[in-house]
Amino acid sequence: MAHHQLDLVRADRERWLKQYYFLRAAFSLAWVVAAIAAGRSSPVIAGVLLVLYPAWDAAANVVDGVRSGGLNQNRTQALNVVVSLATAAAVLVALQISMNGVLGVFGAWAIFAGLLQLATAIRRWKSLGAQWAMVLSGGQSALAGGFFVFQATTPMSPSIATVTGYAAVGAVYFLVSAVWLTISQWRARRAQLG
Repeated sequence: MAHHQLDLVRADRERWLKQYYFLRAAFSLAWVVAAIAAGRSSPVIAGVLLVLYPAWDAAANVVDGVRSGGLNQNRTQALNVVVSLATAAAVLVALQISMNGVLGVFGAWAIFAGLLQLATAIRRWKSLGAQWAMVLSGGQSALAGGFFVFQATTPMSPSIATVTGYAAVGAVYFLVSAVWLTISQWRARRAQLG
């Protein structure tokens, strides 16, 4: 009986994560489309999008953390919420100064958020599996963040296009994770039936 209940809890968490990852992929893809379509030609829209991205990350981590047992049990996500909200505010301030400052803030956020995502994925891997794409995503985010911080110190003038590729890669990782969980659930159902 207890084993059956654990299987039900695991199946519910896998279903949630699959939906969550599909939602994260869809948002990131929509963000990329908006950045390409309007962000490049309108500094105001670009600014809104650059503040929205970490703010969305904070909101998504709150929802996932609460849905996955509460933020007290998901401390990496709770910390990610704080880091992402602080980043949204810092981007808002940096927009008044320079795009190099915005890129530096975005880079620092990508490093911290990536490492926190990596830690969350490793923790989940023990109980849920299918987290390899999130592990890669977290590591790559931290590396990309370091590159952004470096770019922010150069004389080049960055734009929203500088981080569009980062968001697109994030969308791919979330999509891969959602599809991987879908396939894992399908295989588990087939194994039970056959």
